[in-house]
Amino acid sequence: MRRHLLAAILFGLLASPAARAGDDDHERARRAVEAGRIRPLVQLLAEIERRFVGQVVETELDDDDDERWTYEFKLLPPSGRMYKVELDAATGAVIGTKGPVQERR
Repeated sequence: MRRHLLAAILFGLLASPAARAGDDDHERARRAVEAGRIRPLVQLLAEIERRFVGQVVETELDDDDDERWTYEFKLLPPSGRMYKVELDAATGAVIGTKGPVQERR
């Protein structure tokens, strides 16, 4: 009986709108890459690592109702002062930065 109750609770959590929202976001992003509307994360990550000093510690993909997708990268350079770089997900162009950005020379 406990096993069935636990299974029902877990199923309820997995079927909840909050759990499905993450899956929906992932699927929308995957479809956008497949349609050529955004570049794959692995490509832009390689460009970020070539252009900027520091290790990428967090990445976030956002969209504006499917009109404009952006990637935000948080980098931690050897100085220890984290900074952010925001890219247009379709072109890879830098949209903005925040913090003590360090570009490679």
